[in-house]
Amino acid sequence: MSIVYKHVTVYTGEEVIKDGYLRFGETIEAVGPMKDYQAQADDEIRYTPGKIIVPGFIDVHTHGGYGFDSMDGDAEQIDTMVDQAIHEGTTSIFPTTMTQSNEAIDHAMTGIRDAAEKNPVIQGVHLEGPFIASIFKGAQPEQYIKDPDVALLDRWNTLSGNRVRLITYAPEDPGSQAFESYCLQHDIVPSVGHSNATRAQLLQSKATHVTHLYNAQRGLHHREPGVTGHAMLEENMYAEIICDGFHIVPDMIKLAYDQKGPHRLELVTDSMRAKGMPEGVSELGGQKVIVKDKQARLETGNLAGSVLTFVDAFKNVMDFTGCSIEEAVWMSSVNQANEFGLTHKGYLLPGKDADLNVFSDHLDLETTFSLGREFDNTQKD
Repeated sequence: MSIVYKHVTVYTGEEVIKDGYLRFGETIEAVGPMKDYQAQADDEIRYTPGKIIVPGFIDVHTHGGYGFDSMDGDAEQIDTMVDQAIHEGTTSIFPTTMTQSNEAIDHAMTGIRDAAEKNPVIQGVHLEGPFIASIFKGAQPEQYIKDPDVALLDRWNTLSGNRVRLITYAPEDPGSQAFESYCLQHDIVPSVGHSNATRAQLLQSKATHVTHLYNAQRGLHHREPGVTGHAMLEENMYAEIICDGFHIVPDMIKLAYDQKGPHRLELVTDSMRAKGMPEGVSELGGQKVIVKDKQARLETGNLAGSVLTFVDAFKNVMDFTGCSIEEAVWMSSVNQANEFGLTHKGYLLPGKDADLNVFSDHLDLETTFSLGREFDNTQKD
């Protein structure tokens, strides 16, 4: 049996189909305008005029949520965390680690591997730190920061089942060239972040991605472009943005959108344990975090990740930049699939996985499908 949505607007990632249909089981079987629809005997019809269907969201930077954290290294909890994120429209996730002791990262990698072996929503691992610059540590514990180390990276990649797909590091640190070479040989995207690198240093690096643009990095200056300026100037470089209005004020999100365009920006949540939980005291990497007014901060006042849901990021980027739904789809799904070689994700085209979000005509997230599994979001959004 296949599910068919009829008389909907479908954003495939390649085109917008108005008054269209979408047929799928575990994968997309057919999509097109209603004039091309041909009924099949086993179709389960969803007649839903006015609904909007977009690809499932891909979050390549999320530490946790719903009371759980990737660094806990508990496979069952990671599995629960990932399934909870489906209710915010996220159908592919890179659980993200942080700067911690070697033993803690060992434990996290093992837990993520065990969860990923059972949960196909986990499409990779983002290793954020510990190879970063102390001056831009952000909420990363300074005592565990170290220079790039190929042997350590290889150990953690092996423990993850060779699932590391993205690594945040400081390219200005000693040993970065060999480190970058390892990344490129093992299908790992090198991302500059928590870095004090100059543009001259970055032009010599192999970094092709920027972790949380603007945040925890050498900023834009009229005599030194820094990490932020380098990201703006390099047309082919992908840049993450945390679109909660706190990590980056809306005007600066609009600036990044105007400069980079929708084909090189990627929405991320950078969410932490407290996402989806009541406000109050939480924890990140052994550090006390206070959550108030939709912001998570250390006792020092530093932002400590976010409590942002992906569906809110999706809506916010349209509010902050004036971009279209189609462009928001690029920033939430298509770019991630393209950059990380997720060949069955990111688009609503025949043969792709049936990862999709069904919105009302007012952009309320109603239903998410992950590999054809249906999740009712009417009580979650």
